[in-house]
Amino acid sequence: MAVGSGELGLLHPVRGVRMSAVSAGIKKPGRLDVVVFELANGSVTGGVFTTNAFCAAPVVLCKQHLAQTTPRYFLINTGNANAGTGTPGMQAARSCCDALANATGVASNAVLPFSTGVIGELLPAAKIMHVVGNALAELDVNEWHKVARGIMTTDTRPKAASQQLQLGGKTVTITGIAKGAGMIKPNMATMLGYVFTDIAMDAVTVQAMAKQAADKSFNRITVDGDTSTNDCCMLAATGHSGVQYASLPPAEQQQFIAMLQAVFIDLATAIIRDGEGATKFVTIRVNGGATTQECLQVGYAIGESPLVKTALFASDPNWGRILAAVGRAGLQNLQLDNIEIRLDDVCIVSNGARAPGYTEAAGQSVLSKAEFAINVSLGRGSVSETLWTCDFSHDYVTINAEYRT
Repeated sequence: MAVGSGELGLLHPVRGVRMSAVSAGIKKPGRLDVVVFELANGSVTGGVFTTNAFCAAPVVLCKQHLAQTTPRYFLINTGNANAGTGTPGMQAARSCCDALANATGVASNAVLPFSTGVIGELLPAAKIMHVVGNALAELDVNEWHKVARGIMTTDTRPKAASQQLQLGGKTVTITGIAKGAGMIKPNMATMLGYVFTDIAMDAVTVQAMAKQAADKSFNRITVDGDTSTNDCCMLAATGHSGVQYASLPPAEQQQFIAMLQAVFIDLATAIIRDGEGATKFVTIRVNGGATTQECLQVGYAIGESPLVKTALFASDPNWGRILAAVGRAGLQNLQLDNIEIRLDDVCIVSNGARAPGYTEAAGQSVLSKAEFAINVSLGRGSVSETLWTCDFSHDYVTINAEYRT
């Protein structure tokens, strides 16, 4: 179950990037579960990672490798998170990196490992090592749809986004893929996300852009409030367009930043549209805040409330649940008379109480739609923030109750 068509559209090749997806039988025979990305020599990579203290072995190793050298390969597996596996898990992740490095002639730390799937089970490294040769043999510039499927777990559909624009008289491309449907409140990125561009940037700029883009996209989504042990989001710049970001005039630099942000947001919102059991895609806008933090406190209090989310599933305009979530968000000296809450354009709360012209039918007409917005005005300042969430359905419970069986 998911919201919207899920059509990926045209996914442009990124010069300097090749990719493949193969089956290693990690969890299910025949399912695509190992993905390899090859980056051209000279590419620069930045990334953001989960803040979960129990971060997985591949996350630890990936951060180490990224700090040591310039990555040439991403090695991704699904079906097993290799989290909570201690020293054996670290060795398994290293063995997979070694296998790909030996097959390509690069140093082992030029391979960045990523895993997603069941937590607490040791990675079957031998299965991954066995298909490394197949993955390298199938590297191609046009396998975006295949690799997007190859990183899925409980996702019902692949997630990808692509943009092109003219900068410096040349075409610059940004294309990315992501996966995630549950255990989503990233606190850095998504469960797994990979964005590639052929513009040239230095390492400091790539890292800054990765963090900035993630903060306004993957760090503004929530399905269930859970932060995974394996979240990673990477941005790689190959430079093969011939365009140097640093040499562009400020207006064209801003165009690139806007396009990059659009790709990140497309990927992040695709995760919410495909949230486990989701039937509603909900935009939460909090306006009139004094700070970014308090806007996010209110937004997440609404977006993560099981009472709100179940009411959304039922198309029940139980506006008291939204009001209560705003009230318990922890804002100091909240002036109730200043608060206004709307479902799309339907005002449900004003002056701290039910809006005089509000009707149950009007509220239900909004909540019956597959996509709508909850708009909150705090009347405390000029800061605004937007985040995205979904409802809780019966299927969410079923999926997570039966995930390991």
